[in-house]
Amino acid sequence: MHSQFYRLAELKRDLRRRLRSAQVSPRAMTALYTGLLLVLDLIILLGSGYGVLSVFIRILCWLISIVLGAGFVLYCMAIRRGERSEYLTLFDGFSFAGRLIALNLLISLLIVLWSMLFVIPGIVAIYRYRFALFHFYENPDIGILEAITLSRQQTQGRKWQLFCLDVSFLGWTLLASVPTLIQNFLYYSAAFRMFFDYLASPSGILMTPDASVLLLPSWAWTLITGVWVVAVTMFYLPHYYCAQLTLFEEAKAACPSRRGPDGLGGL
Repeated sequence: MHSQFYRLAELKRDLRRRLRSAQVSPRAMTALYTGLLLVLDLIILLGSGYGVLSVFIRILCWLISIVLGAGFVLYCMAIRRGERSEYLTLFDGFSFAGRLIALNLLISLLIVLWSMLFVIPGIVAIYRYRFALFHFYENPDIGILEAITLSRQQTQGRKWQLFCLDVSFLGWTLLASVPTLIQNFLYYSAAFRMFFDYLASPSGILMTPDASVLLLPSWAWTLITGVWVVAVTMFYLPHYYCAQLTLFEEAKAACPSRRGPDGLGGL
């Protein structure tokens, strides 16, 4: 495991040099990307409480976030290859949005099905299909099942490496989650207080906390969380995706089109 983290440390140093030479600022692009995600979160919040319309707005914003995510990875791919990528690259995913959404849904379904067996197969499945979307971003004409098959083959023997990469960015992920952790702390602290009050007086009614325990309205928490995420992700998100793409390129070079199961069988 130590050798994996040493290898990742070397990789990150190389990526820092690449990112510094990018013609379009990685921090500015990340701020644009995460800022748009914040706008989508605010739209979902403002559209809540309208029944079917709320569901439609939530689904539409989720689909848009998938497409924007594709554009951000395309930008990171350009950095990895030393190519120039403009801010409009963030919207390139709209040109193949339908098949992109279908691939995301299929990957999510497969991960859920594997997770139904047990937790560990579900975690393995997350890494098993990690490269499928990268194949699709790189070549939108590729078949959806072909992208999944290639990912299944090329992540064989590399899942641990991908896991170590995620662990190496865990501190940044937790830092970006600070407002959400504070919200959860406030909510569950209130829930435990109400539970113990109920135990002390079982003749009463067991209540659940309402939004007032969070001290701020929902829109304020959404705004605070979003702004915090924008500020934190500027410092690590491009590095994270570029590191994944480096491992992806290495996997393609080592296993371009090998066929056969990877130990879990089928998809």
